[in-house]
Amino acid sequence: MPRVRDEFRRAQVAIGALFLLLGFQYATWGSRLPAIKSRLGLSDAEVGLLLMACGVGAAASFPLVAAAMRRLGSLRLCVLSGVVLSLVPLALGAAPDYAVALVIVCCDGVAVACLDVAMNAQGAELEERFQRKAMGKLHATFSGGSLCGALLASAVTAMTSNLTAHFAIAAALILLLVAYARRDLLPADPTLAQPAAGAAADTDVDQPAEQRKRKLPLPTRVTLWMGLAMAFGTIVEGAMNDWSALYLKNVAKAASGLTPMGIAVFSITMVLARIFSDSWRERWGDGRVVVLGSSVAGIGLAIAVTTGGVVPALLGFACVGLGIAAVTPCVYVAAAGQGGDALALVAAMGTVGLLAGPGVIGLIANASGLAWGMGAVAAAAILVAGCTTRISWTAAAAKASKALVEPAVDYVDAP
Repeated sequence: MPRVRDEFRRAQVAIGALFLLLGFQYATWGSRLPAIKSRLGLSDAEVGLLLMACGVGAAASFPLVAAAMRRLGSLRLCVLSGVVLSLVPLALGAAPDYAVALVIVCCDGVAVACLDVAMNAQGAELEERFQRKAMGKLHATFSGGSLCGALLASAVTAMTSNLTAHFAIAAALILLLVAYARRDLLPADPTLAQPAAGAAADTDVDQPAEQRKRKLPLPTRVTLWMGLAMAFGTIVEGAMNDWSALYLKNVAKAASGLTPMGIAVFSITMVLARIFSDSWRERWGDGRVVVLGSSVAGIGLAIAVTTGGVVPALLGFACVGLGIAAVTPCVYVAAAGQGGDALALVAAMGTVGLLAGPGVIGLIANASGLAWGMGAVAAAAILVAGCTTRISWTAAAAKASKALVEPAVDYVDAP
């Protein structure tokens, strides 16, 4: 791959390669779930538990990810987790039984969480260092990776049903992406490793250094608001992917050929919005983009559900894709300004929302009908707007952002 000359673009392409990698890796083994199910003789419930194990591993890994960010820094954590992710599909394809497959997929969730936090830290540092918006396009690249993974799976399956061959090709491509990205990821600056004078003044000097290193700080109120915004945002994303087709079929009474259009409309508008969201952020600021966008998502979907019908539903899904697209990129940037621990916690809460959201919507639909379930999705989007009004979008200092990219020499409690 040719080397980009511009320093900002070079780093952006390198970080984008990691987002591409993550989408590609998940789609690689996710697209072969039928073959894995057949090979291990699994039931539908066991496949569901296998998928849940990945999310549980990611959500439960917050302390590990926070510690790894402090010890390794985002650059080395990106490389390490990328290498691990290249091996997971191969290990899953060779798993001798279901119990081993569960362990492998749980480890995949931990590696996904590590890469997720580290690459978003790199993206936040890219914006801070060059004072240019980039996170929206980076998150759009993730969707491109998912598409590439699905296309590769289709091409390989057309030639051979051998899982090992498919996963070996995917592993080689992932390792190439890691090697390419490694050259141009943002490096640590040793001069930034020393604590600032203000931070030193807030340190408990009587506390032993080793004890301070091991102590995890309690999340601040702002961090909790960010986490809630991320959780509600991922609830909306997950519910649209899992329930839009059923809503079109059972509530809007769409023809069977139209039911996949719910996911298609949502996904396309979301990717397009993420591509353009960086320019919106430059013009109006992150806070306005998130509050306005999530309000459009919630109100648009609520009107669609109230009105009923196929066309209003598709327009409502388009509003959700358009409005919710910038939430995750912007909240990640804001969390990065609070430090690596805040970023890890916010990412974990987002994973919890992605896991729990579709199930909660299912319970509401089972009790009151899917129209009420979609109404709950609209309410979650409005709650995103409410949570994000509590976030100070300009409070992130340059030192806090840069500290995400470097391995810390010592760990001091935040004031």
